This record gives sequence, C-alpha cells and structure tokens, in this order.
Amino acid sequence: MSVIGVPLRYTHSDDGHPILYLSEKVRRVFQNVGVEVYSIVPVQNVDYIDTKGNEFPKLTLEQKVLIHKNLDICDGVFFPGGMKFTPYDRYLLEVAIEKKIPVLAVCLGMQLLSCYDEDVKLEDNNSSIIHDQGKEEDILVHEVIIDKNSKLYQIIGQEKIMVNSFHKRHATDNHIYKTVARSLDNQVEALEYPGETFNLGVQWHPEISYEFDLNSKKIIDAFILATKERERNKDINSSKVK
Repeated sequence: MSVIGVPLRYTHSDDGHPILYLSEKVRRVFQNVGVEVYSIVPVQNVDYIDTKGNEFPKLTLEQKVLIHKNLDICDGVFFPGGMKFTPYDRYLLEVAIEKKIPVLAVCLGMQLLSCYDEDVKLEDNNSSIIHDQGKEEDILVHEVIIDKNSKLYQIIGQEKIMVNSFHKRHATDNHIYKTVARSLDNQVEALEYPGETFNLGVQWHPEISYEFDLNSKKIIDAFILATKERERNKDINSSKVK
C-alpha cells in the first residue's frame, strides 16, 4: 500500500486556540481508494497560525533532517488548501522535488508551488468570475482552459473543463513551474514541474469533487498511480540490496 504524506494545516478552534488539522475530505478520498494517509507534523517550535511569514525562524539542520525522515516514509505528497504556508511547507516541497516524490497540490498548495524558489507573489481576486463559491461544494462554477502541451491535458484529455473554486487570492506565474491552465480571466489555474516525476498543482479542489466529477477523479487517480509506481520501484530496489 502506497503512503501519501499530507502536511497538516493551521487554524484556530472555536474557542480561539491554535490547532493543526487534516481535512476529512482529504483523508477519506485517499483512504477510500486504498492508500495510507500519513500526517506530516510541522517541526518548528512556533505558533504556526499566529506567526507571520516574515517572523518564522530559519529551519535548523535537525529540523531539516526530521523533514527528510518524514518524506522517506512517503510515496507521494499531497499539499492541501489552507490559510497560509510557511518555511516548513517550502522545505517539504524542496525535498519532495529533490527525492523525486510525486506531488499533487491544491488551492493554497498550488500557490505554494507558484512561489517555489521565488518571493511570495499572491494577488487578491478582482474578477466577475466566481473564484470563491463558499460552502456550496457540490457544484462546479467556472471554466478552465488547459494547455494541450501538458501532462494535465494528457490526464484529462480535454482542453476546456469546469472546476470548483474556493480561493480569495490567486497565484502569479513562476519561472520554474510551467503554467498549464488558466481561467477565462487569465488567472493561473494549474502548474507543472518539468521532468518525468508527477508534480502538479491545481487551483481547484479535485478531492472535494472526486465523487461527482470525472475530471477530478482522473487527477486524483493519476496521482495515486504515480505513488504506487514509486512504491513498487522502492520495493524492487530494496530487494536488490538484500
């Protein structure tokens, strides 16, 4: 069984306490298709929800080693949505790329990809297109145009699709990740890292629409297939060492 690592996200409980969480949508969609979900816990001794981005200390060598150990367990990494990303998330992505671990990132996770190796560049949405549909999760609200010369197009097989949308800010182009889909108002909707390893970010939430949208299912299933291939290759290499 392949293992998908999911970095925990940060928020406040109803009584105001900072907490870490794993979305039930994420847990269930992966466990229901037969993979193990592994929660990756932040490693720094800071309040992850209330500390501002520029106030985080640098990761220590020991903390970086711990992140490497966490990712050695994983056959894939799913970067979920949330309120903010931190140096911990950035380093997780860096190590996943270094180790050629399959990556699927959604919403804030895709925005993390857009900032890879660059300063943060996120802008407020200013469009007549619905980019934040609120609590209504069982509908698709706007169209996305996919670059035909992309892995995303190979996965979905269509140039135009409908997606859900739950974000108030949007990403800008990255000089390393390739923009492979845009909304009709030209916002970045999907990014791919060059190379053979599955490394895709989408601005929408395929894990939310997995049960009723075939294109969402195709994305999740392609990611799972990539993790299972990595698991199989690890087992083959392990048996050779023995």
